[in-house]
Amino acid sequence: MPAATPSVLVIHGPNLNLLGEREPEVYGHTTLAQLDAQLSQLGSQLGVAVICEQANGEGAIIDLLHHARTRFGAVVINPGGYTHTSVAIHDAIAAITIPVLEVHLSNLYARESFRHESVTGPACAGVIMGLGTTSYALALRHAAVLAGATSSPS
Repeated sequence: MPAATPSVLVIHGPNLNLLGEREPEVYGHTTLAQLDAQLSQLGSQLGVAVICEQANGEGAIIDLLHHARTRFGAVVINPGGYTHTSVAIHDAIAAITIPVLEVHLSNLYARESFRHESVTGPACAGVIMGLGTTSYALALRHAAVLAGATSSPS
């Protein structure tokens, strides 16, 4: 019986459904649909199934994390504004046994001072930020390895 294809869940947090429209000087012109397509294509190259979800609510993000713990090998999450405020999302990340990588399109340290601290990052296996959509691609490459993909990310 062939081994199941490893899978990675990508969680886009609040307001990321507006990518390409909202503050393109900060977040770029790529839409969420385009980003998801890029990640799916990269996942195919890496030998992992990629499922992308977007949620604006804190509870919905927590539900996605809880769901992921038994169905995915790793998670890539952009908690959006919850990065700086959500102890509940931090606790959900810490509670699941699969690796979680935090990702941000912008460099949090180059923005307003209230964005300089990540409440969720310390619960994650790593944080990648400031590289636009490449931040997501790099996180997915590492998540693929953590999820047990046979293809080596290059």
